[in-house]
Amino acid sequence: MALSRIWSAFIVIAVAMGLVQYFSGQKQVFSSMVVGKKGDTVQVRTWSLATADPVVLQHLDTSARYTPVKTGPTYKKEGQEIVMLKVQEANGIIDTCWDAVELCLKLIGVMALFMGFMSIAERAGGVRLLARIMDPFLSKLFPEVPKGHPAMGHMIMNYSANLLGLDNAAMPFGLKAMQSLQELNPQKDRASNAQIMFLCLHASGFNIIPVGIIAIRAAQHASNPTDVFLPCMIVTFVGTLTALLIVSARQRINVLQPAIIAWVLGISLLIGLLVWYAVGLGAAALQSFSGTMSNGLILLIFLLIVLGALYKKIDIFDAFIDGAKNAFETAIRIIPYLVGILVAVSMLRTSGSFDMVINGIKGFFAWLGNDTRFVDGLPTALIRPLSASASRGMMVSTMQTMGPDSFASRLSGIFQGASETTFYVIAVYFGSVSIKNTRYAIGTMLLADLAGAITAIFLAYLFFGH
Repeated sequence: MALSRIWSAFIVIAVAMGLVQYFSGQKQVFSSMVVGKKGDTVQVRTWSLATADPVVLQHLDTSARYTPVKTGPTYKKEGQEIVMLKVQEANGIIDTCWDAVELCLKLIGVMALFMGFMSIAERAGGVRLLARIMDPFLSKLFPEVPKGHPAMGHMIMNYSANLLGLDNAAMPFGLKAMQSLQELNPQKDRASNAQIMFLCLHASGFNIIPVGIIAIRAAQHASNPTDVFLPCMIVTFVGTLTALLIVSARQRINVLQPAIIAWVLGISLLIGLLVWYAVGLGAAALQSFSGTMSNGLILLIFLLIVLGALYKKIDIFDAFIDGAKNAFETAIRIIPYLVGILVAVSMLRTSGSFDMVINGIKGFFAWLGNDTRFVDGLPTALIRPLSASASRGMMVSTMQTMGPDSFASRLSGIFQGASETTFYVIAVYFGSVSIKNTRYAIGTMLLADLAGAITAIFLAYLFFGH
């Protein structure tokens, strides 16, 4: 329902802004919105020479027909009129439909690779191994769940699947976990402590490999599709840690227990050392370190998966094929969602709505004296808690508009990998057990999202801001 309202609002705002632009003199606006192409020169505004904006007259070279301006549009003088032109930043809705389909087809190869390896890991017992490793830690966070209860196993399997990027496996385990926890819940229409802890940790989305983001960056021909791997991992850990501390404080869980301290301090120390080392590097060395670290970890994970599968004596290639063949179904399944969102975002961009909002935010932060490059990536972060498909569309639109290797596109990718979709998670998981009173779950998840977003901006400047 939230996505329907967002999508409808995008369409209504875009058309309304288009009407405003049309009656303000931009006669090409409807053509730009429907059949325009990225890179077209479009008319934005017309003045009479007598009433022209002084800024226009200042930039206008009256001896030339066209005058390029480095930081703004192009001005064209014809008789007693001055026409302001600009380059269209996004395709109209017709070409955007083709863009969405083409992107999904390009996703198939990369998704097939990662999904195939994850299938090997699952069949070789990688998920069960992670479950055994995580049990001493998680059992301390769920004191109300009896030892040996099925809910603990389902939660551990859910977290383990998320950690490996196995989204398709994570949801069934998560739904089973909620149903098992509901059996222990004395107030069936009110979320229990264990359900809130489980869902807040799930929504923070700590994982090792952001498969979908890497696949989309590869499809958009990024020079190094995996360069956001390390920042994404750090951001998801920060969000998870934030959620854990908030919920533990609300439920009076002692986080100073040895098992909890060992896990949290161990991962925090590792990530802290990585950031400390990265801060001391120059721009070129940092880019090299990030790429080497990201790609090296991916290759190490692949190696460990294959070695584990050899040890378990499973049919490795058959397991790979079983997982990889789901990539085509996944890519085809998201085409309608991506078409719908990209068309709506295209209309916002070509109607001028997007520019108005972004320029307003940029103006505010510029007034504060801050660097404003991060603002172009903010739409992904703002929509992420509401809709995964909408934020994915925003990320793709940013890449198509700014270029996949731009600062805004990399930041947008980190935002996309920062967390789960808060309101979707609330609706699906609590809805599956008919819980109406979610208590402080939404507030905690949004605070974790905020912590992740702030961390994402910091890391984007650290890794890519030079």
